Amino acid sequence: MPTAKLDPIDRKILNLLQADGRMSINDLATQVGLSPSPCLRRVRLLEKAGIINRYVAVLDQRAVGLPVSVFISIKLDKQREEMLERFGKTISRWPEVLECYLMTGQRDYLLRVVVPDLPSYERFLKTKLTRLDGIASIESSFALEQVKYTNVLPVE
Repeated sequence: MPTAKLDPIDRKILNLLQADGRMSINDLATQVGLSPSPCLRRVRLLEKAGIINRYVAVLDQRAVGLPVSVFISIKLDKQREEMLERFGKTISRWPEVLECYLMTGQRDYLLRVVVPDLPSYERFLKTKLTRLDGIASIESSFALEQVKYTNVLPVE
């Protein structure tokens, strides 16, 4: 999909909605210098174009009892298309996996997994991850501190 042509008002709308997706259309319109109807029209066009993908509530993982973040590097036996597809479909069903990337380099996948504690991670590893066919190796790294986290894209 080609990069969308965004004018400065579109960019301002996107930045404001990334900061507060529950902002009223009246408040949004005021902050971008439009009346509510044209502002709503722009938001709807951004949604229709797929630039605004969805609206979500961002939770504090510690506050909901999931303080442990684990980054997992996975190497597959072979990189055949059907194996990559099967791995991706299986991983997508697991709620503990927040992110999964097909990578270049020495490892095939990088995952971010959240769990309440180490025994839960051990259970995830033994009952899910190690049971997948085609995995050559798994390396886990535990995050000690989250220095930065954002889901705000720099659309300026």
